[in-house]
Amino acid sequence: MSDPLARPAAADPRTDAGADDDARLMAAFARGEAAAFDQLYARHHAALYRFVRRVLGPALAAQTDEVFQDTWLRVVHARERFSPQGATFRTWLFTLAQNRAIDLLRRSGREVSNSGDDDEGDPFTPSGEPWLDWPAPAGATHEDRLFWRRAGERLLGCLDELPAAQRVVFLMHHDDECTLDDIAQALELGFETAKSRLRYAMSKLRTCMGAYLGADALLRSR
Repeated sequence: MSDPLARPAAADPRTDAGADDDARLMAAFARGEAAAFDQLYARHHAALYRFVRRVLGPALAAQTDEVFQDTWLRVVHARERFSPQGATFRTWLFTLAQNRAIDLLRRSGREVSNSGDDDEGDPFTPSGEPWLDWPAPAGATHEDRLFWRRAGERLLGCLDELPAAQRVVFLMHHDDECTLDDIAQALELGFETAKSRLRYAMSKLRTCMGAYLGADALLRSR
């Protein structure tokens, strides 16, 4: 007899089929089937840990394990009343994590506002797309590989410089492929607010990375 909780190992939790499977597993867990929780954890733990680490940033990196574990405890405690209001399990999971992370940032004095700079006016948009000028990785030389590694490190640094409210929206949209509608609903924001935070985040990241590109390109040309 086949295991009713079995699923293909390659299932992508961000697809509709994967989201439906998550909902089925959560319902099974609420009925007391512990194996369902094990599958949910195996499917999402790596992405959740990465998300928490990036939301907290380097200053609170030591608290990543605490927030990560507390998020899963909240999943366990909420299993019988799980009702994501139309969002996927994964979006709901990330929302639990961001709520806990933002609370920790506020208590640490590092996040004084959740506004995300929504009132700072139109975000600056640099001319062109500086990221498009990066060297292609195919057939990359040692210097190119070093460039890409440093660029990745710089991008994480730029991400850490964003206000947490903007960082959360950016990560949920680009790292986990949530739609703006999903993000707005999950975070209880207006759609335009979520959209504005994403625009600010992208503008600041492009500016930050564009500055890196200019300096690095100069060094590489010597």
